[in-house]
Amino acid sequence: MLQDFSPRTEEALGYYVYLLVDPRDGKIFYVGKGKGDRVFAHLRCAESTDAESEKLNTIRDINKAGKEVRYYIARHGLEEAEAFLVESVLIDLLTFRDFSSVANITNIQSGHHQFDRGIKTAEELEALYNGGELEEHGIMDRVLTININGTYNRNYKGKESIYEATRKSWRLSPRRAEKVQYVLSEYRGVVRAIFVPEKWDHEKDNDKRWLFEGYEITEQNNPEIYHRYINKHLSKTKGTQNPIHYYNV
Repeated sequence: MLQDFSPRTEEALGYYVYLLVDPRDGKIFYVGKGKGDRVFAHLRCAESTDAESEKLNTIRDINKAGKEVRYYIARHGLEEAEAFLVESVLIDLLTFRDFSSVANITNIQSGHHQFDRGIKTAEELEALYNGGELEEHGIMDRVLTININGTYNRNYKGKESIYEATRKSWRLSPRRAEKVQYVLSEYRGVVRAIFVPEKWDHEKDNDKRWLFEGYEITEQNNPEIYHRYINKHLSKTKGTQNPIHYYNV
């Protein structure tokens, strides 16, 4: 089994984007980018360390079954920024909910810009960019909006990332927060998710910063509230940089 490229091949490849495929079911389980022998580095790590991850454990299971990981180079001869983009698009594509038949991706990090530029249905795109304005007089419930531009972390997958970015850690009034019915998660001026805060508490090491535990409002569990706020563009309050805003509280 090939485990490194010749210097001549490395020079020709430049930066590239690669796929790791499980021979037992033919599914792609990892997408990465790099140059040189980067594509083979995961096998070496799985064989020489006790590090735990879904990717490394998949490689070990393949080896235990007497088989070998299959390596594919999706695109080569790239600049680093180009490889970054191609990798992002492939991860986005292969982690999309409707395409699970062709991939079982173990990548921890989601595709770059997956949340706002990632793969969506035509209906989702229309709602995202033409969801209408949410004026203050249109907010009929006791609402807290939280801007997550600075806290959104793509190291989490999908909705879990939005929840983690929204729920902690904020300087706010717990007295007011406990009266809130819904927390609207605002990213780049648009309501991207809605949560019901069931419990507020302060950080273990910082009693001035607060977080909540709760659940997400979806079209299935509360269609009225979901369509009232989701994908609506929030009107900005001039002269303030505070990520926290209360309405009707």
